[in-house]
Amino acid sequence: MHAIRIQEHGGPEVMRWTELPDPVPGPGEALVRLGGAGVNYLDVGARSQGAGGWAAPVVLGAEGMGYVSALGAGVTDLAVGDRVAWFYHPGSYAELLAIPAAALVKVPEGVDDATAAGLLMQGLTANHLSTETYPVGPGDTAVVHAAAGGVGLLLTQLVKARGGRVIGLVSRAEKAAAAEEAGADHVLVHSGAGFQDRVRELTGGRGADVVYDGGGADTFASSQLALRPHGVHAYYGPFMGVPTLRPTDLPDSILLTYPVVHHHVPTREALVRRSAEVFDLVRAGRLTQRITGRYPLAEAARAHADLESRRTTGKLVLVP
Repeated sequence: MHAIRIQEHGGPEVMRWTELPDPVPGPGEALVRLGGAGVNYLDVGARSQGAGGWAAPVVLGAEGMGYVSALGAGVTDLAVGDRVAWFYHPGSYAELLAIPAAALVKVPEGVDDATAAGLLMQGLTANHLSTETYPVGPGDTAVVHAAAGGVGLLLTQLVKARGGRVIGLVSRAEKAAAAEEAGADHVLVHSGAGFQDRVRELTGGRGADVVYDGGGADTFASSQLALRPHGVHAYYGPFMGVPTLRPTDLPDSILLTYPVVHHHVPTREALVRRSAEVFDLVRAGRLTQRITGRYPLAEAARAHADLESRRTTGKLVLVP
């Protein structure tokens, strides 16, 4: 089988289409033939600097879907031929994978392969942000960074589904239409700091209830200044830079949190339940995964380059 492997960290040029031995599923694992892999900024951080413990040499990729082709000893809740998806398994840019069965969820009818391949990492993140991180309720105002990106488009839809109002931030004017189509009530074009005054204008001077900030260090202070007193700054953009902070720097008694999707699905039961919530919203037509780029797996480097250009919207997926 082939996989996208790096020998050293760097730009997209370090990614190599490499022939490797076929994996063999061990006890508690399933052998999965890849149907598609999602492309995430996590993958970019792993490739460029080994962020998150991805030390080279390593096969890249964390998210995907595929078809069960063999089962290891002790696996009883899956069958050969099942369509399955996962939100985190290191080495997902590969034609074949041996994955712990506990990390896999079945893909229901009504969810196509491309959607399933790129849904769970960002879908579970958006679900986490809009429920446990800050449970959006009717009338709440949320600022969504990168509102035309993969997480942003899903998060906007989930906030609207829960009765909230969305102020979306996009880096380029041509991205505004995608955010509006997802349901954003207002879209601001900002590539960095300085948007807090406009947010306060749109909220009658009060400030937003929550800011979902995947924008990185450059937007950190403005996100906090855009909040109402005791508002929530949900910072989930570590791969875009980590700012320094003293607790006394926090304005207006705001609450700062660093939400991690693994804490949303800490058990097998939680993974199955939360994944079902996301899949059910897709099947009901209340959540749409906007796939804007499909690339052959062997051309994953091109997908990385396009993602890093910040010219893309929606989700990019790799197909074998």
